[in-house]
Amino acid sequence: MSNNKGQPLIITRTIKAPLSLVWKAHSEAEHLANWWGPVGKKLLVKKLEFRPEGIFHYGMEAPDGSMWWGRFLYREIQPQQKLVYLSSFADEKANVARAPFPGNFPLLVENTLTFQEQDGKTLLRLQGLPHDASATEQAFFESMFASMNGGFGATYDQLDAYLEKIKS
Repeated sequence: MSNNKGQPLIITRTIKAPLSLVWKAHSEAEHLANWWGPVGKKLLVKKLEFRPEGIFHYGMEAPDGSMWWGRFLYREIQPQQKLVYLSSFADEKANVARAPFPGNFPLLVENTLTFQEQDGKTLLRLQGLPHDASATEQAFFESMFASMNGGFGATYDQLDAYLEKIKS
C-alpha cells in the first residue's frame, strides 16, 4: 500500500467483455497498444515485463509528433483478480520523470486495479494514491480528479471499442 494519506482517485467501470478478455487486454503488449492511453495519441509499447517487479514502458505520440513517456512498475499480479503497480511519467530510457505539464504532479502513483466478472461483463475498480508524495503533490493530485476521471473514462471507452472489435 502507498505510504501517503489523502484522498485516493477511485474509478469504477463496467467493461462489456468477459473477464478473460479484459485481463488479456491489460497484460499483453499487442492488446495494450490498441487502447491504453489518451485519446488521439498513438501508443508505442517499448517494453512489457508482465510480472512482479517488471516494467511496462510506453510512449504516447501526439499527432504533432511530440512524445510523452510513461511506465508502470508491477508490484503484485493476481491473475484475473488484481494488479498493483506504481505508475509514473518517464523518459525514453524508462527512468521516472516529472509530468510533462505544469504543476506538482507526484512522481509515483500507486494504483490498485481489481477485476470482477459479472454477467459476462467485467467490473473494473481503480484506486490511485500518490506514493512518497509531498503535501503539495497530494493536493495537486486531488485537484486533478475531474481531469483524470475524464481521461480514464475516454481510455476505457477505447478499451470497450477495441474489445468489441476483436470479439466479433
